[in-house]
Amino acid sequence: MKLLKDILYGVSLSAVSGDTNVLVNLIHFDSRAVGMDDVFVAVRGTLTDGHNYIQKAVDSGAKAIICEELPEILVNGVTYLKVPDCNSALAVVASNFYGNPSKNLKLVGVTGTNGKTTVTTLLYNLFKKAGYKVGLISTIKVMVDEMVFPTSHTTPDVLTINSYLSKMNEVGVEFCFMEVSSHGIHQKRSEGLHFAGAIFTNLSHDHLDYHKTFAEYRDTKKKLFDGLPKTAFALVNIDDKNGLVMLQNTKAKKYTYALKTYADYRAQILERQFNGQLLKMDENELWSKLIGDFNAYNLLAIYATADLLGLEKMEILRLMSELENVDGRFQYYISKDKITAIVDYAHTPDALKNVLVTINALRTGNENVITVVGCGGDRDKSKRPVMGHIASEMSNQAIFTSDNPRTESPAVIIEEMEAGVEPQNIKKVLSIENRKQAIKTACKLALANDIILVAGKGHETYQETNGVRVDFDDFKEVKEALESLNK
Repeated sequence: MKLLKDILYGVSLSAVSGDTNVLVNLIHFDSRAVGMDDVFVAVRGTLTDGHNYIQKAVDSGAKAIICEELPEILVNGVTYLKVPDCNSALAVVASNFYGNPSKNLKLVGVTGTNGKTTVTTLLYNLFKKAGYKVGLISTIKVMVDEMVFPTSHTTPDVLTINSYLSKMNEVGVEFCFMEVSSHGIHQKRSEGLHFAGAIFTNLSHDHLDYHKTFAEYRDTKKKLFDGLPKTAFALVNIDDKNGLVMLQNTKAKKYTYALKTYADYRAQILERQFNGQLLKMDENELWSKLIGDFNAYNLLAIYATADLLGLEKMEILRLMSELENVDGRFQYYISKDKITAIVDYAHTPDALKNVLVTINALRTGNENVITVVGCGGDRDKSKRPVMGHIASEMSNQAIFTSDNPRTESPAVIIEEMEAGVEPQNIKKVLSIENRKQAIKTACKLALANDIILVAGKGHETYQETNGVRVDFDDFKEVKEALESLNK
């Protein structure tokens, strides 16, 4: 139990009805979870408004209500707190409730369209190899040093974040690396957290179903940097024109990285192979198992961050040479017939193009590239024809298929992808709605030395249709399909 007035420290209050010098149990923004002596925060969501459930929370035993509009009837014994913004209030009370755990470790946020999971996960792995206790909050999983927790959102809600950070404090975690999505920033899930630094990877076409315009999407990302304290660092990729935008209003110390332009941290790709690439970084050579220009940027961000956090430069390079690919990020398998299958999370036009550019740069010229790709349902529809165009233009054969259709018709999604195919590429495109069958077909079409790219789902081990998730693992499916051809 905690005093209500203590967890309200720093919250902007417009009006108070009732006593704040009372003990409260837990904080909830879902009325269904409210129990005796809890605090209910009436958050306005995209689908529901928490204000409609205030009475239900009171009936369930809520001791305090945080809301933007006071209800007409105020129940005796319940404290009502009016605030300008419930999302911001929730962020502050969540942090206070758990003892402001982000202040007790070095928390680094990573934002951008692509690369967030790779950068956060590899920073976690690098600092673990360096002997530190480390935390990770990512799309794939949450790590509290050695403990693993599953996750369903790129950026969890603020209560969940602070709960994990509190657990990290308990076990002595020194560094935590966290993906910060545009949704999370917009919904104030990263407010109330004390960041030691933030990284901007890149910005391209994504989430316009949510943000409506690219400018809004960019400016939402920028808010992470706008809120950094003077003691933090702001590290941005300035080969992306939006990198300098992120730095415009930040109070943090500014640092840049790039492959193509002058920057504080620079790298050059010296050699490319399918099993890795040779980089020149800070006048030293580094052999990495991660390939592609996009991974060169990721590695440079990792190097710069580790340096800014105080690790010794030669030790950073040594540890980086040991880093492996993240699951579902350019994860590859080579069959007995010398067919290479690559599974990648590329689900945006820019990410798909980057992966195909990397594959084509490694080809000798005789291999065919077969791309299996789909687009998720209930998401930004405008990227579908663009994805269709890129896959058909940059592959010898493209197979359009189902991704996570959610509540949409897979056939309609595929038709929207087909709309982006140029006339000269139509003959290169097959449409097979069943993803398992699409992968099998790609494997049957492939000859020795050909390359199959299965894009869009990466690390995901399910396919979601109408709210139901069915087990489906791209890497497992393509590996089994190729192995069955050798029997």
